[in-house]
Amino acid sequence: MGMVPVGMRGLGAADERHGTVHHTGYEQAGDQMALLSPGTRLKKELGLWDVYAVATGATLSSGFFLLPGIAAVGAGPAVPVSYLIAGLLLIPGLVSKAELATAMPRAGGVYYFLDRSMGPLFGTMGGFGTWFALVLKSAFALVGVGAYLRIFFPNAPLVPVAAGFAILFGALNLLGARKSSSFQVFLLVGLLLLLLWFSGFGLFRVEAQHFDGFFAAGGSSIVTTAGLVIVSYMGLTKVASVAEEVKNPERNLPLGMFLAFGTAILIYTVGTSVMVGVVSAETLARDGGDLTPVATVADALAGRWGAVIMTIGAVLAFSSVANAGILSASRYPLAMGRDNLVPAVFKKVGSRGTPTNAIYITVALILAFVILFDPTGIAKLASSFKLVMFAMSCMAVIVMRESGIASYDPAYRSPFYPWLHWLGVLAPFWLIVQMGFLATLFTGGLLTFGAVWYSYYARKRVVREGAILHVFERLGRRRYEELDVELRQIMKEKGLRKADPFDEVVAQAFVMEAPSDAGFRELVWEASARLADALDASATDLGRGFLEGTAVGVTPVSHGAALPHVRLPGIGRPHLVLVRCRGGILLEGMEVQEPRSHEPIHAVFFLASPDDDPGLHLRLLAQIAGRVDDEGFMAEWLSARNDQELKEALLREERLCRVRVSSGTRSEEWIGLTLRELELPEGTLIALIRRGDEALVPGGDTILEDGDRLTAIGDPAAIRKLRHRYRP
Repeated sequence: MGMVPVGMRGLGAADERHGTVHHTGYEQAGDQMALLSPGTRLKKELGLWDVYAVATGATLSSGFFLLPGIAAVGAGPAVPVSYLIAGLLLIPGLVSKAELATAMPRAGGVYYFLDRSMGPLFGTMGGFGTWFALVLKSAFALVGVGAYLRIFFPNAPLVPVAAGFAILFGALNLLGARKSSSFQVFLLVGLLLLLLWFSGFGLFRVEAQHFDGFFAAGGSSIVTTAGLVIVSYMGLTKVASVAEEVKNPERNLPLGMFLAFGTAILIYTVGTSVMVGVVSAETLARDGGDLTPVATVADALAGRWGAVIMTIGAVLAFSSVANAGILSASRYPLAMGRDNLVPAVFKKVGSRGTPTNAIYITVALILAFVILFDPTGIAKLASSFKLVMFAMSCMAVIVMRESGIASYDPAYRSPFYPWLHWLGVLAPFWLIVQMGFLATLFTGGLLTFGAVWYSYYARKRVVREGAILHVFERLGRRRYEELDVELRQIMKEKGLRKADPFDEVVAQAFVMEAPSDAGFRELVWEASARLADALDASATDLGRGFLEGTAVGVTPVSHGAALPHVRLPGIGRPHLVLVRCRGGILLEGMEVQEPRSHEPIHAVFFLASPDDDPGLHLRLLAQIAGRVDDEGFMAEWLSARNDQELKEALLREERLCRVRVSSGTRSEEWIGLTLRELELPEGTLIALIRRGDEALVPGGDTILEDGDRLTAIGDPAAIRKLRHRYRP
């Protein structure tokens, strides 16, 4: 039977192929990579609706309230088709960013993805370009605020108004992502209510003749207009840049992005159809494009009050996108500062958990663009470079998947790989050319600026490469090990997935107490014999696998614990052996590089997992590693009085509940019942039972007695319910 040792960096680690040992803590390995210390880590404050609000609020602004008039100049009555095409063109990039964000939820969004996949040169180009593109889009939104406010205040100066709002939203962002996103939710609710009224009421006032000559502008103009309005959807993936601040990012990021995409494409197609159907494309296109098209249509629908109401909606929308724009754009200099691509001053996180200096420079750039560019120019420039970023995001997915890095472990995998992704790589560049010389020149200029900056400033400050070197390694060239370190650190931070059977694996683990004179090899053979019976495997092969991994440095070692591990073909689930060594042992054959690796080992965890799921194997290792790193773990481990308490020491407190079945307590009702008769919260199970000095194997027919000590495991929410019900 063949076995595959797999390194887990951070409780000490090594490469599974070459046996290069890096005995480092998760917070210590790879100083050139984003292994974050508490002083540079952002707070996780954003839930699903915050993600949805940021993505949707950043999308439903200029694309709806400002661009339809400009779009009507090019597409005529087919404006809704241009918006639909633009949305469909973004699908490959959208699903690619969702995959990358669940695998690498770090501040910096597409910059971070490109840097870690294709290396710091591409990361620098993407980081600067996306930062400037987001700043441009935020500036565009602030111009929209000024344009709509001029309906009521014709003499209001556009630039000072836009500048004032930029400073206001910058100050709001300095207060923290949570406060900023809460304001975002408020803005979004008001905006959606107004858009519902506008679209719903407007559908009954549509005149069919306004759609005569629907395709008169020609296919080329309609597609070119799609390139112009594609900026309307760019906010959908802004939230990827604040992924580090999202709770449960593996669920909330893709779900929030897809919900926002469905909302946006529905509102844009229906809303622009209402605009054309109510006032005609000719009216919208008048004077080079109406900059307040929604107010114009609302006035036709409901008179002056209609225009007033939708102007309020426009201000809410533009405020929303400007606020979200500053929130997401400021994370790019933060991420680049962490990686030494820009001066370190930009990675500073203030007392409120926000990147203060990055916010200052972002607001300053917005003010500069408001002064220097006209609305149409801003839209084209922002769209062109964001198209490049969507293409490069698709390429990043291809590189990451082809790299073969087991620690690249996204919870969401984009479909139709690789055909959809190659389409997403090629189509945007064709569309940029269709948009004209200025858009092409700007895109090339930003890419060139990023390359020059990297060559003359950043190259000498970084010693880092991307996953593309792992692709080269598969072709016989070299690879960059520190990326694997970082990805495994991210796996540790993300924690287990809901379906991961960690609690069950621990509950069903074998437990051994090492004799005072035992050596490591002796423990290996004893643990292998225990596992061999359960796995129907050869104890000799198992023992050799554990020893080989230890000898070449694959076994993680840190904080008085070691994790020998193998992956096996043909087994149904992971198995674990827990060994306590009260007197401490020294590992034989370890290549040690840190003094603490010479410290006695008091806990050894032998893990064997199915060969066909390396991601699960690494997540289980990461969970054990994270628990061992917890302050107080070793004291709890060494003081455990029995097998049950040893297992409980390895389980995190929020995932277990201890209940003593006893007369005169709430649990009295359980006496005499079988386990299957218990009414437990969904998502929990009784994993361990202790009756006196005897450990029982729980089964559905097990009858509970007075004095039994139960250990229930499950997801944190269900465990909280159980504690509330049965613990004093």
